[in-house]
Formats: sequence, C-alpha cells, structure tokens
Amino acid sequence: MNPILLAAATLGDKIDVAFKAFDLWVFHFFGSMQCGFLTAVAKIFTTFGDEAFVIPTAILGIVLCFFKKTRKYGFALVFAIAIGTIVTNVAVKPMALRIRPYNTLQGNAEYWGWYKGAGMLSESDYSFPSGHTTAAFEIGISMFLCFLSDNKKKIAWIFPCIAICTMGSRVYLMVHYATDVLCGLVVGTLAGIIAFFLSKLVCKAFEKSKLDDKIDCNKLFKKFDKEDKHPYKWNKAIICVAVLAIFCSAYIPSLSEGGEDAVRCAYNEEYDCQNEAKVDDEKYPAFDGDNDGDLDEYCKIHWKQLHGEE
Repeated sequence: MNPILLAAATLGDKIDVAFKAFDLWVFHFFGSMQCGFLTAVAKIFTTFGDEAFVIPTAILGIVLCFFKKTRKYGFALVFAIAIGTIVTNVAVKPMALRIRPYNTLQGNAEYWGWYKGAGMLSESDYSFPSGHTTAAFEIGISMFLCFLSDNKKKIAWIFPCIAICTMGSRVYLMVHYATDVLCGLVVGTLAGIIAFFLSKLVCKAFEKSKLDDKIDCNKLFKKFDKEDKHPYKWNKAIICVAVLAIFCSAYIPSLSEGGEDAVRCAYNEEYDCQNEAKVDDEKYPAFDGDNDGDLDEYCKIHWKQLHGEE
C-alpha cells in the first residue's frame, strides 16, 4: 500500500495489510475442511455469541442475582457482558472501522467460494474485534471461574470449550478474520476474569451488609419442596430450561438467515456491500441513497455514512 494512503487508512485497513497473509492462511485452513456437517455444527456454536442469545442471558444473570445460591453467577454474567460489550462494540469497533471479509475479499474467488459454501451469513456492523467471540468468552470464562471456585471442574470446562468452538465458527463461516476472533478472545477473557472478581467483591459486600439472606427469592420455591431436602433443585431445573429456551429462541430463527436471497445493503461504491440490511427498522428506515428515485435498504454502517453520522 502507498505510504500516503496507509497514513490516511483506518486502523482496520492497517490490520488488513499487516495480517493479510496470516488471515488468508487461516481462511484456507477452514475452507479446505468445509462440508455440510461442519457448516451445520458451526451455525450451532455461532449462536452462543449471537445478540439474541447474549441479551436474554444477561437478563437471566440479573434474575440470578436475586438468589443467594446463584448470586455470584448472576453478577459475574452481568458484569462480564457489560464490560465486553462496552469494550468491543462501543470502544474498539468504532475505532478500528475494519470492513468485513466478505466485502474486502470479494475479488478473491477462493474465499468467495468458501463464503457461499458456508451459507453467506452476514452482519450489519464492523468486523474487529469479533463481538460473537467476545461474548462467548466473557460468558465462558466468567462461568468457568465461578464453577471452578465451587469445585465443579467437570462442568466448568464446558464453558471455555464452547467459547473456543464459537470463535472457530466465526472464521469457518467466513464472516470474520482470524485476527478479529483472536482479539475477541483477549477482550472476552479479560472481561470474564474482571467480572468474576467484581462478582466476588459484590457478594462479600452483600454478606457484610447482611443483605445476603434478606434478598433471596429461593423462599418462593420452598413450597415445592416441603421437606427441604433439596432446596435448590427447582432453581437448577428452571435455570437449565431457561438456558435451553434462550438458545432455541436464538438458534431457530438463525436457520433462515443468510443465503443469496437475503436482503443485503444497497451500498455499491468501492464494493458491493454484503452486510445485512436493516429491513423494517424504525431506527434505520429505507431511503434513496443513490438518488435514483427508489428507496433502498442499508446496513447501519452505510446508513449512518450516507446520512453524515460517521
């Protein structure tokens, strides 16, 4: 790249140049193993980082804060998701401005074949770092540490394993560069660790202020277990059902996403934007962005850009 152009480039452009060979090598690695079964598996794991899974999980975390036995887990979830979201979506993505690989690599026939083979999924924001990977690791690491602190090692290791698979799925599906997910891993891991220790501090504060027993909704479940032999069995069952319901509510709609018939952003200047268009979104209504007399749908990036908001 010309030194003058490089100086004017965004951080995302500079990352593209610096790690081009590495990112393409990783795409080739995942693309070479592409098959229908692995694509289906990747779509399952990518759900764990989806907004439709993370937001309800944060709400579940808030609910868990009202139960003495699960308070540590609840606060860890809430803090982890809050920290990871702020760092990734509020701070780093708008600073890096890295364009998605399915936009920047449209001239690479090999990549494009892998992208189509993986189902042509798309997002409506920037690429660096990976929000899905950040979310998977912030939840995974915070829960790993919580379960580990309760000597539940077998359960604890499930969470980072899911996070790693979620990270891999984002590159396999060709919607993120390897460098995107590696940064998401770092941000998510740090968010999870910080959240765990913050949760411990808050729980200690509850104990010292004697709020630990006063704020405990487990009393609501005691009528289901009059002998009180297993006072938390109802909590565990409901939590498992809630997590399964959250996953299904995020995964099932995702089955119809992507594909060549998906509504894509109408922006087509330096590249034909393959980002998901914000259809029927009151915040990003359709408008005549190319002045041809027709209303067009845009992703939130180009909607803001064409309205002079970026």
